[in-house]
Amino acid sequence: MRPDRQDRLNSKEYFDRISDRWDSIRSGFFSENLGKKAVDAASLSPGASVADIGAGSGFITEELLTRGHHVIAVDQSEKMLLALRTRVGDRGSIDCRVGEDRSLPVADSSVDAALANMFLHHVESPPDAIREMARIVKPGGRVVLSDLDEHTFEFLRTEQHDRWMGFKRDDIRRWFAEAGLIDISVTSAEETCCASSECGGETAKVTIFLAAGTKK
Repeated sequence: MRPDRQDRLNSKEYFDRISDRWDSIRSGFFSENLGKKAVDAASLSPGASVADIGAGSGFITEELLTRGHHVIAVDQSEKMLLALRTRVGDRGSIDCRVGEDRSLPVADSSVDAALANMFLHHVESPPDAIREMARIVKPGGRVVLSDLDEHTFEFLRTEQHDRWMGFKRDDIRRWFAEAGLIDISVTSAEETCCASSECGGETAKVTIFLAAGTKK
């Protein structure tokens, strides 16, 4: 099912509303190790320039800054970026930019890597979002995604405004190839995302994939 315009607005409103609590909410979904694994998959040289797409309150950004990289943090929610600034303080080189998945505010072939964690299931068109990430990466640079495998937990769509109920790994692999990426891997992150429904007691436990590809 293709999400409509209202779904997109609700997603932004949802993250605006919870921006000051997102760190504590997110910490219950998946472990800090996921961020480390995503950054490892980018195979970055020291002092690399990296775009963190759908940066939220800085889960990936913080790991990148800890390793000495330069970060462009992009999110549709200005409030989330303010929370990110509060979280990371003055710990490194960071440029926060408000923008959406279909038109990232980053120049063509300008960063060494583009990373996104739990971003893809919120976008309107996953293939287009992946193409945008590939657009901004330099030749030889990496695109890395961590997100949910396909699942059937409807409350994640209705309560947390997820647009997509996870993904088939074969689709992710195909979309990476269509975006001009090579040396593609889509494997288990050996992590799970856990969440509980606010109304009904249902609990979701969903496996997470880690996808990476290199721009030609």
